[in-house]
Amino acid sequence: MTAPISEQIETSERLRTEGERKMEWARQQMPILSALREEFTDEQPLAGERVGMAMHVEAKTAVLAELLAAGGADVAITGCNPLSTHDDVSAALDGVPGVTSYACRGVEDEAYYDAIEAVIDHEPTITVDDGGDLVFAIHEDHPELIDGIIGGCEETTTGVHRLRAMEEDDALEYPMFAVNDTPMKRLFDNIHGTGEAALSSIVMTTNTAIAGSTVVVAGYGYCGRGVAKKAAGQNADVIVTEVDPRLALEAHMEGYDVMPMAEAAEEGDVFITTTGNRDVIVEEHFEQMADGTILANAGHFDVEIDLDGLAELAVDSYEAREGLRAYEMPDGRRLHVLAEGRLVNLAAPVSMGHPIEVMDQSFGVQAVSVRELVTNGEAYEPGVHEVPDRLDREVAETKLAAEGIEFDELTETQEEYMDSWQHGT
Repeated sequence: MTAPISEQIETSERLRTEGERKMEWARQQMPILSALREEFTDEQPLAGERVGMAMHVEAKTAVLAELLAAGGADVAITGCNPLSTHDDVSAALDGVPGVTSYACRGVEDEAYYDAIEAVIDHEPTITVDDGGDLVFAIHEDHPELIDGIIGGCEETTTGVHRLRAMEEDDALEYPMFAVNDTPMKRLFDNIHGTGEAALSSIVMTTNTAIAGSTVVVAGYGYCGRGVAKKAAGQNADVIVTEVDPRLALEAHMEGYDVMPMAEAAEEGDVFITTTGNRDVIVEEHFEQMADGTILANAGHFDVEIDLDGLAELAVDSYEAREGLRAYEMPDGRRLHVLAEGRLVNLAAPVSMGHPIEVMDQSFGVQAVSVRELVTNGEAYEPGVHEVPDRLDREVAETKLAAEGIEFDELTETQEEYMDSWQHGT
């Protein structure tokens, strides 16, 4: 069994102190989780529950894990990406009462999955996932635990896609909330979080400017919208590639150039994939790209850029900068891949992930969804469920109250009018 992080690495007091410092800074910027923590501490809604988490283990996630523990849960957590863990935060989190962290940065695949198994060894009654690896491991390798699981939450577009595929195959055996699909997640985390974090990681890793460059965004879902909007806001020329005709038309109507990747490959300086699918940029595209091209992935898994195909084409490969690998083509062109093709907004060495304020909202939805499962879990059959709208609104109202922002309410007359079909012209 994988040991907690404090036993995996030589955990110095300095490392833990740095992690605690990062967590304290995050807490100060997370009014939603602060408000929920007061409620959870007083009411203990998760008393007796065991929460298993596979997430990006950094300061903002740590505040969520702390909150769940403050609500009475025993929490076991590991990473959902080998390069997104902050070891100092993981070490500090492992010292929080009620929390055990197995996350360690840069582990190989075997150790990564061993850590997921270590979380499963805690026999969770609730799962909180980012990408689906924990849910799938339980279904495939530990079906005996399913009867004891109330339900779970999934944070990402990729994870929800995988869960819906499981549901269609009648393979999903406990209820899962699609946290990714709530307005509070999609409209803020996916658009503003991914957009700002992906571009800032690219700029800091490469020390190059977005302004004046041609940025190719693969996929125009919520994450792609965010990347395209932020890149345009930094004075880049933006090209969008899509496979969905409606999304392609939407991108066109928003003023972006839309074309197939085979054509965009000749135009772009920076390529950012956001599709959640594999083989988005492949050999035929590499062959058309200019010297100095930068390739980054903002989708969950490292399958969107065909790195094996790129390596086969290259005559040489070397680290150009920390977190940036150069692949030299036979004709001398150099193509550069950030963060090993993994989630650039979290896996690059300089990455801090999404802005704290954005993740406060998403993790607020996670927290109230976990509370809902414990309180009303019997109301949900196995399968993928939308987060109840009242919970999403609760998080939005908590954020507005923290910001001192007031808003209108419908009058009784307005409510009656909206609910009636009898009012006409």
